[in-house]
Amino acid sequence: MRNTVMAGFMGVMMVVAAVDVMAQVAGSVTTGVTVEELKTIARGWSATKQILGKPVYNDKNERVGEVDDLIIAPDSSISYAMIGVGGFLGLGERQVAIPVSRFKHSEGRLVLPDAMKEALQAMPSFQYAQ
Repeated sequence: MRNTVMAGFMGVMMVVAAVDVMAQVAGSVTTGVTVEELKTIARGWSATKQILGKPVYNDKNERVGEVDDLIIAPDSSISYAMIGVGGFLGLGERQVAIPVSRFKHSEGRLVLPDAMKEALQAMPSFQYAQ
């Protein structure tokens, strides 16, 4: 009798496990983007090709810094570019955070309208969280 009860219990457990496995079918949750979203994305900027490591100019065609990093806020509300400013030949350079929405792309260059070297250098330095 005990073997029959144990066999029945194991059968029920296998059915429950099979139902759980079937409920978690790979690919049932969309992790990518739709075709329409891809069309929008294709018109955007590539971080590696058009932003990171690129010089930043103001609207007077003066070089005011270089993009060192991109940071996305935890709530994904806004992205920031870390601009290396100040220093000479990489010495004494520090990073300041600028909202990506303030940048313009003009003639293959990143432009930060109305930016002045002195104003960027006066901004507080960005420090990564520990």
